Amino acid sequence: MKTAKPMVRTLLLLLVMVVIAGCASTRTQESTGQYVDDSTITAKVKGEFLGDSALKSFQISVETFKGTVQLSGFVNSAEVRDRAAVVASRVNGVKSVKNDLIVK
Repeated sequence: MKTAKPMVRTLLLLLVMVVIAGCASTRTQESTGQYVDDSTITAKVKGEFLGDSALKSFQISVETFKGTVQLSGFVNSAEVRDRAAVVASRVNGVKSVKNDLIVK
């Protein structure tokens, strides 16, 4: 019995360490908190696009990774392409915008 308590404590400590390490971010993987933040940024950018009469008619894909927003899809002019980048960059939490929109 006396050896069971230290063993259980050790196992619990190891479990806590594994959980903490699993939630940490790396260069190519987000932590859980970052994922939630990026999902919120993506939703806000999409909402801004829907509220903008010049952008709402286009199918613009938005992805966010660690605060960097990537825009992709097709638009009909360079002005619309540039406007999308400006609108996305104004959203709170956006660190940078990678504009991969293609003008048809």
